[in-house]
This record gives sequence, C-alpha cells and structure tokens, in this order.
Amino acid sequence: MSDNRAVVYAGAGKVDVVDVDFPSFTLQDGPGVNPASVGRECPHGVILKVVSTNICGSDQHMVRGRTTAPEGLVLGHEITGEVIEVGPDVEFVKVGDLCSVPFNIACGRCRNCKEGKTGICLNVNPDRPGAAYGYVDMGGWVGGQAQYVMVPYADWNLLKFPDRDQAMEKILDLTMLSDIFPTGFHGCVTAGVGVGSTVYIAGAGPVGLAAATSAQLLGAAVVIVGDLNKDRLAQARSFGCETVDVSQGDPKDQIEQLLGVPEVDCGVDAVGFEARGHGHGAAAEAPATVLNSLMELTAAGGAIGIPGLYVTGDPGAVDEAAKVGALSLSLGTGWAKSLSFATGQCPVMSYHRRLMMAILHDKVHIATAVNAKPIRLEDAPRGYADFDSGAATKFVLDPHGLISA
Repeated sequence: MSDNRAVVYAGAGKVDVVDVDFPSFTLQDGPGVNPASVGRECPHGVILKVVSTNICGSDQHMVRGRTTAPEGLVLGHEITGEVIEVGPDVEFVKVGDLCSVPFNIACGRCRNCKEGKTGICLNVNPDRPGAAYGYVDMGGWVGGQAQYVMVPYADWNLLKFPDRDQAMEKILDLTMLSDIFPTGFHGCVTAGVGVGSTVYIAGAGPVGLAAATSAQLLGAAVVIVGDLNKDRLAQARSFGCETVDVSQGDPKDQIEQLLGVPEVDCGVDAVGFEARGHGHGAAAEAPATVLNSLMELTAAGGAIGIPGLYVTGDPGAVDEAAKVGALSLSLGTGWAKSLSFATGQCPVMSYHRRLMMAILHDKVHIATAVNAKPIRLEDAPRGYADFDSGAATKFVLDPHGLISA
C-alpha cells in the first residue's frame, strides 16, 4: 500500500483513485509537470495532510476531455489541510496548523504578488503568469485530491484558521475558501455589486451559487440566477434567489417579468466556455451565448464579472475558432453601452480572510447554499459522474474520514 492515494485523470470521462508518491520539497517529473520545473526545490513549502478537497467544475472540464490535460494528471485545486511537515525556510507556519490553501499558487515576491494580483504570479509557471494545483497548463504543480500534498511558499499562501475545533465544526463552509467562495465573491465585486443592486448570475453550478450568496452578502436587492438545470435552480431558490430557466427563452424577457425592466445593474458569468444556447430545446453548445446575453441585459455603464473559465486549448469545441478560445462576441454591444469586463483567476488572497471571518461569525452559510456533501476519496469517480450528470451538489472529498468523524 502506498503512503499516498490520489485522484487522477484517466482519459475522457474517467478518473481513477491510485497510489502516488508521497509529496516532497523537490518537484518530480510526472504527468502535466512542466519540464522546466522538474528538480525545482521548495524549501519554503509544507506537507499537508488533506482534511478536505473539493471536486470543481474546472476539474470537470478536464475530465470531459475538453482540455489538453494528460492522462495521469493528479487532480484537485481546492484544498484544506493540516500541516505535518515544514520546509527549512518556513518561518511562521507550524506543524499542526489547520489551513486553507488558495487554489492559485503565488510566490509573494514578484511585482504582481506585491500588487495583490496573486492569480497571475510571475514566478510559479514557466509558460505564463499564474499557476494552480492539479490543472492543465498551470505550472505542473501536483494536485490536492489526495491524502497528502505539498504547498509551496507556505508562509505567504496558507490561511491559518484561528481555532482548530471551531474550524472543524464549520469545515464544510471553510473548505469553500480555497476557490469557489472567493471566486464567486470576486465575480460580484468586479461586477460592481453593492447595496441595492439588481444582479443576474448566469449559471447555477457551485460557483454560480457561491456568487449568488456573495451578492446577498454584499447587499444586493435582487439576485437572479439563470440555468437550464431545474434542480440547480431549485437550489438557488432555497436561499432566497429569483431564478430564470433559460431553456424557456431569452433571460432578459424573464428578467423583465421579475423587475419590470429587461436589465440588471450587474452581471456575472459563472458558466464559462462550455455554455449552451437559450430557448426551447437549447441543448446545443454555443460558447459565446452567456457573454453576449450578459452584454444585452446589463444596464449601460454597468459591469460584468467573468469568473467562469475560458481556455486557449479546447479539443472538443464546436468549431475551429473555439478550439483556441476565439469566440464570436458582440463587442460592439459592450462598447456602445460602456460596459466594463473583468476576467481571469480570482486572486483568492484578496478575499479569503474576510470571508473566513464571515463564516466563523455565522454571517454566511456557504456550504448550505452550494449543498455540500462529503464523500470518501475512493468514491471520487462516482462524485465526478454525479456532478457531470447535473447534480445540484458540491462534492467534498474526505481523504482521512475526518469530516465524517
């Protein structure tokens, strides 16, 4: 039996749980590891015993075969864990600390990190700015859907929970701090959501539901969530959102029925590049649909936050342009309405401490909003299959049985 088990991408539509090497402070060669990173020393890192690690919609894009991810890639970028070993250059993080790990890896030393742009760190990916655990083209860092994982630049990256017992009581909420809660919050902040705003969120998956929760936390007057999936729309309604079933037609027509006008102050794209069309029988993929719709229904002078994932390599795209991330956007609409757009990875560190405090002081219940469900690491293939089938559930992997205990 190996000292470590992990979830790996095993080809389009398939994941396996396999034995993998125990992590070390030296990057080893392996599937998805950037050759320029092999042998890189990380004395600034720590080894975590993973307490919780979540299945994300971004992982699902890879598992569907919609990226250039290689088989054998260890998945997982939503990580919460206990420090069990520290590197020689770690000064402040201690063995026994229970911490949240931002999904985007940042050095804390480059210009972008010093400006708070931790989603596009310049020193963690040899190919381009920005890196993440267990994700294609994101630097080759080993993923955290495992029993153990190495986290680099630990003093900078880790968010320590102030009280371990309190944190374990709220672990299903706190596990969302690694990605979807800050990501949804970032989508709302960049869309300009504030007190009294009317907000339309495209997509009722976990990020969309996290964005809806964030909009409420920010003081929105009305939060409207659109999707094709009736179960996910019901989940949005369960915590006070209005909903739009986009299979029934253009969202702006249904928004007019709710608000009296066919527009909102703020728009959020929580769908990304696998978007589908609107209207009856709209099962066909139409990747620019959500962005063009948001430009139509966001009021002039408004803003659109785009936390939904878009990629530059999609072998399963519907046309040659979309395969390289080129979409047919009505940019003229956006220009004419003086709309603002914000894209890219959420800089998790800009938000996660404040959101942690909101959780610890019972100001928000994100696990309930996204319908979090813990499952065993060995049950990850079933979790991926259920999530892919449209389950209105955020699956949280429990590698050591600590959540169920």
